[in-house]
Amino acid sequence: MDAIAMIKERRSVRKYKNKKVDRETMKEIIDIARWAPSWANFQIARYTLIDDDATIAKLATDGVKGFVYNVNTLKNAQGVAVLSFVKGKSGKLDPAKDEYATSKSNVWEVFDAGLACQTFCLAAHAKGVGTCIFGVIDDDSISQIANLPPEETVAALIVYGYGDEQPPATPRKTVEEIARFI
Repeated sequence: MDAIAMIKERRSVRKYKNKKVDRETMKEIIDIARWAPSWANFQIARYTLIDDDATIAKLATDGVKGFVYNVNTLKNAQGVAVLSFVKGKSGKLDPAKDEYATSKSNVWEVFDAGLACQTFCLAAHAKGVGTCIFGVIDDDSISQIANLPPEETVAALIVYGYGDEQPPATPRKTVEEIARFI
C-alpha cells in the first residue's frame, strides 16, 4: 500500500468482527510504529496492549468517563492499545536537567505521542487492522487498569480489531481553507 493511499484511506473504525488480532501481528504493527520521529530521538512512546475481555470491559466502565460512544465501541472491541509516554524527556536537550529547550516545555511530549499514535494507526491500517483513537479518557483510571509505571502517563486509548465496517470519508476542507503562503 502506498503512503498517500494509506493516509487518505485510513478511517476511525468503531465496529469490529468477533475475531482477535493475534499478538504477532500487533508486534509487527509496533515494530513499524517505533519508527515514528521523536524529540532528540528519545522514543518516549510506550504501548500496553490489552486483549483480555474483562480488562477491556473495565476500561469501558472506568476508563472513558461514561462517554457513550467510547463505551459502545469498547463493548465489541477485540483489543485496546494504551499509548503512554515517558515523562520529562521530550523538549529537553539533556533529560537529566530540569530545563526545556523549547517554549512549549513538556507539551512536546504530547506532540511526540501524537506522532507515535498516527504512525501506529497507519501501520495497523497497512496490516488490515482498524483503529479508533479515544481522547475522552480518564488517564488516572487507565493508568491503574494498565498498571503503567510511575514515569509514564497516558496519551490515548487506541481501540483496534478487524473492522466490521468501512466508514466513508468525511468532508475535508480545501487546501485554500487551511494553507497560507507568505
